[in-house]
Amino acid sequence: MKKIIIGSLLSFSALCSSLTLAEYPNKDIQGVIQWGAGGSTDTVMRSVTPYAEKVLGKDIIMTNKTGGVGAIATKFVYSKRADGYTLLMGAENPQMYKVLGLANIDYSDMVPINVLARGVPILVANNDAPFNNLSELVAYAQAHPGDVKTGSTGPGGLPSIVLAMLGSQIKLDLTTVPYDGDGPALTALQGHAIDVMPAVLGAAIEHIKAGRIKVISLIDTKENQLLPGVAPITAEYPGFAEYLPWGPFFGIFVKSGTPAEAVEKLTAAYHAGAQSPEFLELMEKRGFTVMNISGDEAKQFLENYRSVSSWLVYDAGFAKESPEKFGIKRPN
Repeated sequence: MKKIIIGSLLSFSALCSSLTLAEYPNKDIQGVIQWGAGGSTDTVMRSVTPYAEKVLGKDIIMTNKTGGVGAIATKFVYSKRADGYTLLMGAENPQMYKVLGLANIDYSDMVPINVLARGVPILVANNDAPFNNLSELVAYAQAHPGDVKTGSTGPGGLPSIVLAMLGSQIKLDLTTVPYDGDGPALTALQGHAIDVMPAVLGAAIEHIKAGRIKVISLIDTKENQLLPGVAPITAEYPGFAEYLPWGPFFGIFVKSGTPAEAVEKLTAAYHAGAQSPEFLELMEKRGFTVMNISGDEAKQFLENYRSVSSWLVYDAGFAKESPEKFGIKRPN
């Protein structure tokens, strides 16, 4: 009799679990954005998610959880149940957490629902800055060591990586001012609290078009149609070619172990959202390249990105651990 009762309970439990998965999602979903309001990650996530909501039939409640170069949001999502009801809406930063000592997790510990888009880095300055291109910035900074203030989003953020690239080619003495994301930093730039900063083109393009800030350099190997007349940095400093093309990316992730049914529905929803004409138009206007990849293709992209970026920060001298410790191979 005891075996019969236990067997019945296990069957009932399996039936309940099956019904729960089949009904996913049966409540609203939480989306945790790594960076602050108005930044590039925030813009991408709030642009695509309404279309994913329509497919899922449930609301995705988005909140900004800043700090620790996105590590606070990443750890928060990782601490939750792997049930598909807490999404990490993140950028590239977690791929360097292990070597930077910011966290013992990265995207290899999560499931990529969709790597939505990638961006191009640029250098921008406030309109009153006494330089109008990279050569003038270099000359001014070298003549006034420590006087030029640059915005930063913390170790491993886009500004730190671009500055590491610069430091490998050019000797500069800049004063770094920290901000919780590129949105607040770009606001500070316009208010003359800082002089210059690396940023993603997509976050800065509207400010550039409106004449609120100016472009100093394009951190790429080719010209960009949104920045006519701005030569790529490799035209002046060919040594940058070993790092480029490089840039931020934006994606949706869930904790490893999330049920396949939830992963499949989320993947389908965001794949559809990334194909919407309105989202595609916005990405084009902002200078983002739509990727819309998931599964093995996304995992391969993430692994390659982790390899390049981790070794870049290690070679630049501000990593706390060698990538080798975590089995991260040096890029070919």
